[in-house]
Amino acid sequence: MKYQYLLILVIIVQFISCGEKEKQQEKLEFTEEAHDFTAERSNKKINHIQLTDITKKAGINFKHVNGAFGEKWMPETIGSGGGFFDYNNDGWPDIFLVNSSYWSKQKTDGSKPTPALYENNKDGTFTDVTLKAGLDFSIYGMGCSFADFDADGDMDIYITAVGNNKLLQNSSGVFSDVTKKMGVTGNDTNPKSTPAWSTGVAWVDVDRDGWLDLFVNNYVKWTPETDIYTTRNGKSKSYATPDIYKGESCRLYKNVNGNYFEDITEKAGVLNDQGKSLGVAIADFNNDKWPDIMVSNDTQPNFLYINNGDGSFTNRAVISGIGYDESGLARAGMGVDITDVANEGNLAIAIGNFSQEPLSLYTQTGGQNVFRDRAGEARLTRASLLNLTFGVNFSDLDNDGFVELITANGHIEPDINEVQQNITFEQLPQVFYNEGGNFVDISNQVGETFKKPLVGRGVVTADIDMDGDLDVLITQNGELPKLFRNDSDSKNNAISIVLQGEKPNKNAIGSKITVWSGGMKQSRMVRTGSSYLSQSDISKTIIGLGKNQKVDSIKVTWAGSGIEKVYKNVEINETLIIVEE
Repeated sequence: MKYQYLLILVIIVQFISCGEKEKQQEKLEFTEEAHDFTAERSNKKINHIQLTDITKKAGINFKHVNGAFGEKWMPETIGSGGGFFDYNNDGWPDIFLVNSSYWSKQKTDGSKPTPALYENNKDGTFTDVTLKAGLDFSIYGMGCSFADFDADGDMDIYITAVGNNKLLQNSSGVFSDVTKKMGVTGNDTNPKSTPAWSTGVAWVDVDRDGWLDLFVNNYVKWTPETDIYTTRNGKSKSYATPDIYKGESCRLYKNVNGNYFEDITEKAGVLNDQGKSLGVAIADFNNDKWPDIMVSNDTQPNFLYINNGDGSFTNRAVISGIGYDESGLARAGMGVDITDVANEGNLAIAIGNFSQEPLSLYTQTGGQNVFRDRAGEARLTRASLLNLTFGVNFSDLDNDGFVELITANGHIEPDINEVQQNITFEQLPQVFYNEGGNFVDISNQVGETFKKPLVGRGVVTADIDMDGDLDVLITQNGELPKLFRNDSDSKNNAISIVLQGEKPNKNAIGSKITVWSGGMKQSRMVRTGSSYLSQSDISKTIIGLGKNQKVDSIKVTWAGSGIEKVYKNVEINETLIIVEE
């Protein structure tokens, strides 16, 4: 009987939710019309950006295992992530891919799904070095982030999971599990608590002592034993949404001289079980040189943790205008990324949302901690309305000085088309071209190999072939990832900047780069996290200059010390290495 009552309750909730979404959709369509979204404008020809699928040619044959076996357990459809990092210090970005696993009650052939590490061969191809690197283990993985937490010169890996997470310490390209030793399982400190389901993760020096601390997102309190039956068609089980489960607090770990981590979640003011957190991104929203933390929540208000200047935080999401949407509703926030889309000094937060909830673009206006959602004004709403967007990534694909927005889309329910005929499980990834802060959907113009629908999750970028432009990796749920080489023919200039920080923060994570060129000012922060369960390469920052023939000046604001240094007489189309003094 309890399942019958629950089924009735779920149907009622879904009915109410659909009604709210219809009202919201009408409002969003009206907003777009008010901003002159004509068919001619949307179909503008911008085809100089070309992305070529080289996955097979590059030797990437990893396939994500989600463990689905007919019971439709919730974690199966949420993962997984991956990213770029230089694991062997040869200066070329390698690829790491998170894997999930089989459930204990499944009958399998005995194989053990493992994550995958692909070493860059420096010729457009990669070699699988998973076993060589000591990564022959299996967990129900979700996301990852990379940083040198122990300041030994090697990039380490943190993997989030359903259950205990993993911290993998890098020693000359071979990884060892130091999770328990370092105290970063991701779980509640109460030993009687069930292990958490962790998702997004970011390394960030919250107290500016030079040692990289760890912020871990947790999602909902779910176990196979507490799995709740839900349905979309009233006949068969569907993958659940998080509104029927209790949330679980994110965790913040302070790095104590690279020797161990202290759980400072409560002391730092981020203990909050009202979140059902997926995406996390780092930025300095008020320019006080202290890193702030943005967390996107699924069906709950988002978090905007502003650093108080002592490593503790205050959540200012609601008062800043990013907790809810313009209708006062909490959206199903997935991935998140942050940048200045118009090069005007105002940061914008892009968040991927559920189908029939378009992209959010919360933009600073009228004050550093005051935002409004200008997704409709920026021409993102209509093109993203039907997609379920997980990964979001701001990257300048043509080096014109304005960042494009790349999204990875894909539904959570394989049978969604049976109940919603305008929505599919596999969905096309998208590229939104940036025209000075407003966007044009050019997804159908960036190459034939980009037109295949995917069950997209994470989206990240790196210059895998060292040709001066950013290439794209999209992870999939239950499928192979997609590696796209950037074959754009823009003939724009650029400069690549490598920051070498003082020990212990050798990768200068948290440092800010500002470039002036031809009257254009661009700023980037070296940071981990962003996208969805994934991380882009942080070893090099590429700044597009458009047709400008010189860089007027570069300012580096170093993390930790906050010292600012200005550099002039810089060569373009070169790699500039700047060492902290």
